[in-house]
Amino acid sequence: MKRRSPHHSRFAILFLSLVIAPTLLAIAPDTADHSMRQFLEQDDTQHPYRAVRRLEAASSGRRGWLEAVTEYSVDGGFSYQVTAEGGSSLVRSKVLRAVLEGEREVIAQGEAARASLALANYAFQPNGVDDEGLANILLSPKRKERALLSGTMFLQPDDGDLVRLQGRLAKNPSFWVRNVEIVRSYKRIDGVVMPVTLESTAHVRIFGPSSLRMTYVYSEVDGHRVKAADHH
Repeated sequence: MKRRSPHHSRFAILFLSLVIAPTLLAIAPDTADHSMRQFLEQDDTQHPYRAVRRLEAASSGRRGWLEAVTEYSVDGGFSYQVTAEGGSSLVRSKVLRAVLEGEREVIAQGEAARASLALANYAFQPNGVDDEGLANILLSPKRKERALLSGTMFLQPDDGDLVRLQGRLAKNPSFWVRNVEIVRSYKRIDGVVMPVTLESTAHVRIFGPSSLRMTYVYSEVDGHRVKAADHH
């Protein structure tokens, strides 16, 4: 049991930045270029919020889950309080709690900007509009770091709002963890585009496939109470 702990910890940390893009038909490069420019003109500052998150993970035949109240503010940084949990104690401590603790440390150390979807970190290439009507933008990391993704972001064609991010980590987190893929979905909550779901898979040497799913339900954004209807 002790031998597994370091590998589960590495597996948990990788989910903080995570990412594979499907092959998509490019049919309207001008629309995609317009959407990309609108996206890059938006303010990418992280907004204060309060949300309940549910995290579920499976690894080595073990499953665990937990729910936590999470908060972020400019002055206070990121904090969390676990309110309920169940399943494997190993998964809960070495994966789920480690995800939240890792996020807290990254924000506290001011490293979040190195993973932002900005020109300092990525080259952006319009790739047309897909069958869903979303503008596809290819992402090429400017550095080979595990905080960056190689993949595609999907934008609303009319206003450049981020809908989905798919991809693979630009660099494997460690010798033990590889082929990390994610799908992160976003929605406009109280006027602000916020993440609402994260699904990720990875291969952990010796232990095999592992997965994580995380959902967010916001109660406050920018100091304003969120209406339940905003989540639907």
